Amino acid sequence: MIQYALTRLALLLLGLVVASVLIFVTLRVLPGDVAQMIAGTNATPAQVDALRVQLGLDRPALAQYVDWMAGVVRGDLGVSLRTGTPVIDELVEKAQVTVPLGLIALAIALLIALPLGVLSAMRRGRADGAALSIGAQAVAAIPVVWAGMMLVVVFAVWLDVFPAQGFPRAGWAEPGRAFQSLLLPALTIGVVEGAMLLRFVRSATLQAIGQDYVRTAAAKGLTRGRALIRHGLPVVGLSIISVLGLQIAGILVGAVVIEQLFTLPGIGRMLVADVGLRDLPKVQGELLALTGLVLLIGFAVDLLHRVIDPRQREAA
Repeated sequence: MIQYALTRLALLLLGLVVASVLIFVTLRVLPGDVAQMIAGTNATPAQVDALRVQLGLDRPALAQYVDWMAGVVRGDLGVSLRTGTPVIDELVEKAQVTVPLGLIALAIALLIALPLGVLSAMRRGRADGAALSIGAQAVAAIPVVWAGMMLVVVFAVWLDVFPAQGFPRAGWAEPGRAFQSLLLPALTIGVVEGAMLLRFVRSATLQAIGQDYVRTAAAKGLTRGRALIRHGLPVVGLSIISVLGLQIAGILVGAVVIEQLFTLPGIGRMLVADVGLRDLPKVQGELLALTGLVLLIGFAVDLLHRVIDPRQREAA
């Protein structure tokens, strides 16, 4: 187990290094001059050159990358070119919106996918089971932006039960208003991601129903439902754990779009704004932090799967 964990940790670190190179190179080939954008349109060429030297943008790209990674190793993701604020401080502040949004969306997705996915598999071949399957496919195909706008029309305009946009200025000092502001955005992400996960739960449940141990339990007197719950659902749970990393990555991607739509002051909205302003140190720090979070979640899922699945331990 320790050797497996160390191997996965080495792959995680290698993935971070590769991601850092891709992020650094991609941001440098984007059009536009960062110094010119910061200096303004009225700045003279001499002023722009002086600012470029001040910001260290005149140095070789390799030297800039080495300095950036040396800072990352020390826990320093860089400093914003425009505000002079450490990137890590702004990430912590914005994460107070994005992390709760993602957790609520994940909870909604699981509440939708687990019971309805199992029910759809149990009712296979019947009208209600087919309706659940077709409905999940239809909802999963809906773009997140369109789903968000429809939910705003229903719950914010017609029913007026949730705010359409914004987040309390006081933040979580007003927990009721803060939670209410995140419910509709989280519902938007959770419904779409839940529909995608529902299809996987249905497929995993159908596969479990066809296993010999479930059929044997049913032959010994258990109903098909009880046999599935007692012997099949643990295996379905293991399969779900395997895809949770991908689901969380999908939720993070959805948060970037949803925070723009609902004007939430989270990491996704900050990232989009910083890309437009060409604040390269801040953008590369944000992207590396998000990439590291996704890789870390995948690492945790792999270890959890290894711990609770005896078949993997026996194979090792």
